[in-house]
Amino acid sequence: MDCNKETVELMHKYLDGELTKDEEIMLREHLEDCEECQKHFHELKRTITLIKSTDTIHAPNHFSTSVMKNLPAERKGTKYVRWLKMHPIMTAAAIFFVLMSGSMFTAWQQDSQLTVSKQDDLIIRGDTVIVPEDVIVEGDLVVKNGNLRVDGKIEGDVTLINGKMIEEYEIEGEGLMASVGEVNGEFKQVDRAFEWIWYHIQNLFKNIFSFGD
Repeated sequence: MDCNKETVELMHKYLDGELTKDEEIMLREHLEDCEECQKHFHELKRTITLIKSTDTIHAPNHFSTSVMKNLPAERKGTKYVRWLKMHPIMTAAAIFFVLMSGSMFTAWQQDSQLTVSKQDDLIIRGDTVIVPEDVIVEGDLVVKNGNLRVDGKIEGDVTLINGKMIEEYEIEGEGLMASVGEVNGEFKQVDRAFEWIWYHIQNLFKNIFSFGD
């Protein structure tokens, strides 16, 4: 058959019920003039009619079960890879957590420098940060790799990382303290690597959610 592919495509669209009115007129006009295409078109219609008239073939009973039993066993490693591909967000979060925890643990071991979140009017004597008696610290105070003595007043939370509170009185109640000075907030002490990592993770999520506010 020497006719172009466009005519054959029109035949297929007609059999699929996708032919427009204009395309149907074009196909009919061509079939009236081309005996070879007319013959091919009738063969296609006859084939489809034959397929539709054939009884539906049913698979034997338990066919699917038998096929599944004969399939080779899946390796354990393949199962893990498939699970990771099905849960990309959880996988990325787990990788991020592992990498972040590793870097924080390394930083915990290597970083021994005394740092203070606020230094205005504070006194640093050796490895001890002192809040003088006449000083009021507005907001939270974080001291890392050093001790803290409060003679004045802190209007916020106190976080000690790898250090301790120097005071005359013992801590009263969980998370709250009373000493020579005054702390109007919570007292957190982080003296282990795991606690330090958890502290940074909490701050990370706090900053993420507060960013959208």
